[in-house]
Amino acid sequence: MGEFKVHRVRFFDYMPSGIRALAFNRDTERLAVARDQGSLEIFNFSDNYCQEKIFPGRDGRSIEALCWVGTRLFSVGLDGLITEYDLENLRPKYAVEAYGGPVWSISCNLQGNLLAVGCEDGTVKIFEVLDDGIQFQRNLDRQKGRIISVSWHPSGTKIAAGMMDMVRVFDAETGRAALRLLVERGVGAAKNKEVVVWSLAFLSDNTIVSGDSAGKVQIWDGLMGTLVRSHFITKWDVLALSVASDESSLIAGTSEGLVVQFQFLQSSGEQQDRQWVRTRTFKNHSHDVHALVLTDTAVVSGGMDTQLVVRPLLDKVEKNTSESELRKIIFPLKSLVSCAKKAGLLLFQFPGHLEVWRLGESEGYGKDGDRLSVKRKPEKLIHLKRKGEDHISCSALSPCGTWLAYSTVSCVRLYRLQQSGNNISITKVPKLPKVLCSAHQLCFSHDSTKLFASATQSSVIVTALCQSECKYVHTLQPKSGSQQPVHLLAPSEDGKWLATANTDNEVHVYNLKKLKLHCTVPVYDSSPTAIAIHPMSSNLVIGHADKQVFEYSLGQKEYTDWSRKLQKQGLHPHWFERDTPISHISFNPQKPSHILLNDAYMLCIIDQSLPLPDHKTRLCNQNTLRGLPESERVQHSHAFKICKRFQDVLSVSFQEDESLVIVERPLLDILSQLPAPVRQKKFAT
Repeated sequence: MGEFKVHRVRFFDYMPSGIRALAFNRDTERLAVARDQGSLEIFNFSDNYCQEKIFPGRDGRSIEALCWVGTRLFSVGLDGLITEYDLENLRPKYAVEAYGGPVWSISCNLQGNLLAVGCEDGTVKIFEVLDDGIQFQRNLDRQKGRIISVSWHPSGTKIAAGMMDMVRVFDAETGRAALRLLVERGVGAAKNKEVVVWSLAFLSDNTIVSGDSAGKVQIWDGLMGTLVRSHFITKWDVLALSVASDESSLIAGTSEGLVVQFQFLQSSGEQQDRQWVRTRTFKNHSHDVHALVLTDTAVVSGGMDTQLVVRPLLDKVEKNTSESELRKIIFPLKSLVSCAKKAGLLLFQFPGHLEVWRLGESEGYGKDGDRLSVKRKPEKLIHLKRKGEDHISCSALSPCGTWLAYSTVSCVRLYRLQQSGNNISITKVPKLPKVLCSAHQLCFSHDSTKLFASATQSSVIVTALCQSECKYVHTLQPKSGSQQPVHLLAPSEDGKWLATANTDNEVHVYNLKKLKLHCTVPVYDSSPTAIAIHPMSSNLVIGHADKQVFEYSLGQKEYTDWSRKLQKQGLHPHWFERDTPISHISFNPQKPSHILLNDAYMLCIIDQSLPLPDHKTRLCNQNTLRGLPESERVQHSHAFKICKRFQDVLSVSFQEDESLVIVERPLLDILSQLPAPVRQKKFAT
């Protein structure tokens, strides 16, 4: 496989924030995820659950609920604002004051022309959805307590609203309250303790389903206002509900990390005699489940433990396939670590600040698996706080370690670092080009003389760096006219090429000497998750969300023979069993035929000089090869060499001395920093 001296970095104290809300668009199969720090993420479920876009958060922004209206995304929060998002420029498009205090919930009617929001002042406010914004239409009858949850009837004529101790049903046309459903406090509850109706679902047969803080899922007759059945599922809160598109099943999330499924089943031989029956319980979370989505094939849940969990329903998918595997998505696909390979420095990105660390040094050499003694410990050199309220969206450190850049949605800042012995100083570059106002992605050239910034409409701004100056050079623009943001940048080591990838699945390559488009790789129907240009052959290697790998010749403007052979033979079936995408591609300086790929749980070297594995061969066969004589080892070797020694990997990069830097963030370290979960009685305790 190849031997490397590895800097195993575990001092990046990255802490993802908890999941606050989910919204699933069934037409486009996009899932929107809102986190506690006000950030948003978009996942494409039709493309192997790939994380497509990230919207950085902002100080003071809270998101309590999300709602899709066609392909438009809205959110509400405790700041009292209704916000629509610009899905192309990855920022809020506009925000409208609801004038009802903090806003707790939002729901759209099935027709897609009206929004209902539940406010702190006891009103349900109706907004009309226009082409260029939203407009206030009217208030429904004001209630005494805050409106925690709202749900439209599919016909669009009624709205159910959950609050303290009750559910109200309103006539959507007149705004009058038609029914009042009183929620009981539960057995043994104090009389003065209010019950919060956290979640509601209004079904087409006029059934109302409620989840409350007394641990109950209750089924109501929405015409008569009577309780049909009450399911006590937890001693704690039922925080979220979600109903299947055909209304045949629903799920409920609780404060103790449980997700409970109910199905609408026949209790006797007659078709009319059907009722909601508790059928399954899932335990995939250690803390509160704040948000749920029930798709056609899976239960999607998220909460305080920061993990987005996709649990397939085994009666809806084919068993023993990649679709039937449980997925836990923890880390963002966008890199939070930048490495200055010539200076031995690491840049760590947090929402509110950046940290620059110097790598440690070890003594001597050893054999495989040895831990070398540390001669010099890693050292934190810089703690740089961002300016303004917007969170950092991207950052980069130049390979020589003398330039540092970061961007928010409102500005780009550039700094020059100067080292003198053990001391380091940082100076802000005062005047940046006006065109460099915001970036989705930042990257320096390998000689540290240029800064590339991805901007609007898939464009890339090229600037030149000299002493303490930054000068505008050119804007690279694809001919496709795509409006989607560039999420990957990869310059070549010789400074001639720059490869870019956007969320329209387009990969463009620019000639930096001529400052124009060189070629466009044929569009593949899966999003690129990692790209890199080989330093010697100038071949572009691309990893996609569906686990496929391609190699494209920039000189010939076509796929290489090796890539065509790989696609013709097909990748090994076990290669597709991985549930995380390739996040980084690099090349072994010692062996040009080696391509190093990694995801969160695996390092893989593809040796292009060896034959590809057939489907009957074991993919991970290193242990078998070690036990064979040298003569037989060559006969059984194949191109894929896989190492699973490292877990929860955030970054892998080569240093100038050809050592590897692997940054890990163990999940157990993240869970240990979470607040204690609700106390649960366990057997024999």
